[in-house]
Amino acid sequence: MAEKDVEISFKKDTVSKLLSSFFKEDKTKLSGDATRLMVEMLKVFVQEAAVRSQKQAESEDCDQVDIEHFEKILPQLLLDF
Repeated sequence: MAEKDVEISFKKDTVSKLLSSFFKEDKTKLSGDATRLMVEMLKVFVQEAAVRSQKQAESEDCDQVDIEHFEKILPQLLLDF
């Protein structure tokens, strides 16, 4: 498998709007620190999902990671987070 060092990034504005969409009251505010923390959590989550999916594919002697590999690691990934 080809290894690439790709920087995972999420736009702070997008994460802020996504989080705000789940607020039940219009008065609820989201601080910049909370947004930055959530961006970092998303980065860690996506990186961990990619690594675990790659390891699952390797354990099955596959040259490419498919959605099936991700689906196999997803339950434990969600429990770990």
